[in-house]
Amino acid sequence: METLETHKSLPQLNGKLFLTDGGLETTLIYHHLIDLPHFAAFDLYSRTGGPEILKSYYEDYIRIALEQHTGFILESATWRCNPNWGYKLGYDPEALEQINRLALEQLKTLRAEHQNGQPFVISGCTGPAGDGYSPAETMTISEAEKYHSPQVLVLKESGADMITALTMNYTEEAIGIVLSARRAGIPVVISFTVETNGALPNKESLQSAIERVDAKTDRYASYYMINCAHPLHFKALFKSTEQWHRRIRGIRANASCKSHAELDNSNKLDEGNKQELAAEMQVLRNLIPSVNVLGGCCGTDHSHIKAFCST
Repeated sequence: METLETHKSLPQLNGKLFLTDGGLETTLIYHHLIDLPHFAAFDLYSRTGGPEILKSYYEDYIRIALEQHTGFILESATWRCNPNWGYKLGYDPEALEQINRLALEQLKTLRAEHQNGQPFVISGCTGPAGDGYSPAETMTISEAEKYHSPQVLVLKESGADMITALTMNYTEEAIGIVLSARRAGIPVVISFTVETNGALPNKESLQSAIERVDAKTDRYASYYMINCAHPLHFKALFKSTEQWHRRIRGIRANASCKSHAELDNSNKLDEGNKQELAAEMQVLRNLIPSVNVLGGCCGTDHSHIKAFCST
């Protein structure tokens, strides 16, 4: 295990604007008409032409970062590349390890080809063992640490600069991921999802979730993010300045104002209003000065991220 100072080694912690990508899965499904069972984008690494599709996807965002002279976070397409979801698609542990490695190799190649002096950070992405919208089956902290440790370790060994856990919807799993990253000696970011009332799907407040993770992990997480929610769902949490707000550094917003339940039951892409979303993201940056990592989630594509840069 490395020192707790590991979590302070990321370039985005210096306050420079960093961009990342948008809604990978919704882009692939609705814009590229690709079938993605269980929203598992990692499966493309096993399909003919799949890696090329992902390369083109990343390059759409890289061009924006280069044009805007921002930093960029390359997020691996491994959100679902963990045992429960891999099993549903017929992947055994060895095959999942190989996919995680392939995903990181692609990101390292993209960075070498495009970095051009700007800071590019490679993030190994993990996600919940269960449904990202509803924590119907939960794990204890120790169960979560044991479950996520193999993926965290292989992502680190494959060259990730950090781990990002997207769409976390209850605290125990988030704590387990932070502990697994601490054990592996790699920086980690926790990104919670919230409902239309600004609370986690299990009804815990965002403040409580962040403070509990910090308390159980000696504040090892480098920072926190919010993803898979529209700014209107959580903006009210930041009307007054509070200490815990400073732990939030990133927003990956949904394009749609709809609830998770509405999005889950929809078979049509809701791209929202890009200009209004960009304006709301700027409002959030004013409310939370620590936020300097901007990206999208469900329904967003590179045009949404470009709009963020024009406000």
